[in-house]
Amino acid sequence: MKSIDLGEDPLALERQVCFALSVASRSVIAIYRPLLEPHGLTHPQYLVMLALWERGPQAVKDLSIALRAEPATLSPLLKRLETIGYVTRRRSSEDERLLTVELTESGRALRAEAEKIPYRVVEKLGMEVSELEALHKALTRVIEATA
Repeated sequence: MKSIDLGEDPLALERQVCFALSVASRSVIAIYRPLLEPHGLTHPQYLVMLALWERGPQAVKDLSIALRAEPATLSPLLKRLETIGYVTRRRSSEDERLLTVELTESGRALRAEAEKIPYRVVEKLGMEVSELEALHKALTRVIEATA
């Protein structure tokens, strides 16, 4: 078995992966806030919209799997998205337990404006796309390791 060397102080705050991820997450989400605000979206709602733009209508259960979120966490987000007119929620006629979420015309139209957001985020971060792709790949490995 390979020996793990965590250096002189394995509890140093600045060396903690959890600390770096936490601060980076809050900082990146803060970049999104003013970009999403004109559309009435929060970051979690934006993630829902991304999933629907990519995959089309979905059952809440499938949406929760895609977003790695509990259905109970999604419920208030979906309610708000329905209230502002971006999605509809409907019970399946074959299985009343199945709630399907679908984009409205307004929700589909929002995609054209939303396509500008990733470009603005990359500009604000001031990093090369290749750096962000490498970071994404590393974070995906972290996610897979913790699943």
